[in-house]
Amino acid sequence: MQNAPRCGARTKSRSGKPCQSPAMPNGRCRVHGGLSPGAPKGNQNAFKHGRYSARRLAERRHMAALIKEMRDLASNL
Repeated sequence: MQNAPRCGARTKSRSGKPCQSPAMPNGRCRVHGGLSPGAPKGNQNAFKHGRYSARRLAERRHMAALIKEMRDLASNL
């Protein structure tokens, strides 16, 4: 940790010395760096539930079509 690259952002007031926090891949620390690089593509740890997955959307559309068809049949009786 001691050998990690440092942030380098300078303070506007006070001493004007550079920040000494460890830097992220973009060269700034978590305080001065803005957006973080984020999770890697295809990160399975970010998967919380499958509510909006393609399979679940298709299932809901299919069920909605079946319900609509049943209502149409019931109204024609």
